[in-house]
Amino acid sequence: MPQNNTLKGNRANAELTVEEWLQSKAAKGPSPGLASLQWSSGSHGRTLSPGSRLEVGTSGDQAELFQIAKTKLYRRRWVMLFLFSAVSANNALMWLQYGIISNIFMRFYNVDALAINWLSMIYLLTYVPLVLPVLWLLDNRGIRDVVLAGSAFNCIGTWIKVSSASPDMFLVTFFGQFMCSVATVFVLGIPSYLASVWFGENEVSTACSIGVLGNQMGCAIGFLLPPILVPNVEDMDELAKHIKTMFYITAGVATFLFILVIFVFQERPKLPPTLAQASARSMPPEDYSYVASILRLLRNKPFVLLIVSYGLNVGCYYAVGTLLNRMIIERYPGEEVNAGRIGLTIVVAGMVGSLICGIWLDRTKTYKQTTLAVYIMTLVGMIIYTATLDQGLLWVVFITAGCLGFFMTGYLPLGFEFAAELTYPESEGTSSGLLNCSAQVFGIIFTICQGKIIDNFGTLAGNIFLCVFLLIGSAMTGLIKSDLRRQNANRLAKEEAERRMLEQDYGATTQISSQPQTPSSQA
Repeated sequence: MPQNNTLKGNRANAELTVEEWLQSKAAKGPSPGLASLQWSSGSHGRTLSPGSRLEVGTSGDQAELFQIAKTKLYRRRWVMLFLFSAVSANNALMWLQYGIISNIFMRFYNVDALAINWLSMIYLLTYVPLVLPVLWLLDNRGIRDVVLAGSAFNCIGTWIKVSSASPDMFLVTFFGQFMCSVATVFVLGIPSYLASVWFGENEVSTACSIGVLGNQMGCAIGFLLPPILVPNVEDMDELAKHIKTMFYITAGVATFLFILVIFVFQERPKLPPTLAQASARSMPPEDYSYVASILRLLRNKPFVLLIVSYGLNVGCYYAVGTLLNRMIIERYPGEEVNAGRIGLTIVVAGMVGSLICGIWLDRTKTYKQTTLAVYIMTLVGMIIYTATLDQGLLWVVFITAGCLGFFMTGYLPLGFEFAAELTYPESEGTSSGLLNCSAQVFGIIFTICQGKIIDNFGTLAGNIFLCVFLLIGSAMTGLIKSDLRRQNANRLAKEEAERRMLEQDYGATTQISSQPQTPSSQA
């Protein structure tokens, strides 16, 4: 089976060796021999330029080579990113397709609320047992095959659901939703990986945010379109026609995107975008152990804290998204369309939050501070949303839901990027996969528990239940040690390169000054 060296997981041992090599060489002092370096002057003096090459050789049998490979950013990286985002959006739409009009589907299929909730929770349940095999596939086959498989499962699931627009076909629609949920495993953890493979050091967080943005865009469409396409009509034949129309639209879009992925989506650029990716490509695949990488991650205490805190936050988001229709309809009967619009408000505000957080991280690199601040504001937003939901003022709910969404869904890319820093040089796909696995587990628990609490004690008690766990997650985030390994590795590499450049200049100056002067020069 061909190996893929693009992922950082495949270079785990190599990256550690490079970092240790840099530290050991700095401790040993200058190496004798030949040194050649291409450099350019910057605002802070001489700096290493992209594509520079530093070679150090010693006399005798012992020779060493330290090379910074040529890097390049390709314009088509944006095509890869937006195509993936479209696939992710189409898949996320399926998650909310039933839940946002749960009362209509309960009547159409003649099932209870829990059965409809499982049409959403199957997305969360499927992820848990399949995430590790898919991560292995990502390590060994690469991003193109994984995205292609996800798009294929999504396409198959949508066409199965087309044939389920009948009151006696609930099991068929459930199977179709299950196929779409399998697709989620292939696409949900890709944003941070795709960003590192295609994008430069100063735009990787923004690219990751845009990748997450695609999933949120799908959620926004999932909140908006189903209440419009499937009105709450009494005639069952007319209702079946509306449902089938919705299924045909989603199937057509999924098929179109599947074809695009086949012919357009690429594995990686010809030249790497960063020095870290250049190092990854030189890593022999046999030096990487997938199981060892997982074990290293689980022994990383800051990352384990992040796994739990991320799961608590995103699990609350999944519960709110799944049960939003019930929350709104209980207090505002007949407002299915506005329930969808409130969900749309949550997600659109979160998209803005995600983009702002990504740009902020690229500029400031304040990973822990930003993550903690957004987490605390998520808790504050949930408290305010809970307090205003029962006030009878729907326009106030729109505002408070938007504030909640800005921070709650804006947190998603922060978790991915903070994890990439804490776990470097392990695979971004593996770290984000473990984060998502935690989120799915907590999402199932929170959705079932909050649903039962709403049934027995009302919406207020259900939302207070979520607030308690957001408070716990905020405290855990505060305990995470800010060990920014990726930033430290980049700093060490640059310092070593600049140190060698100065040694070269010093050696050249010494050689010139030691040359004997000619009579003409003395004159």
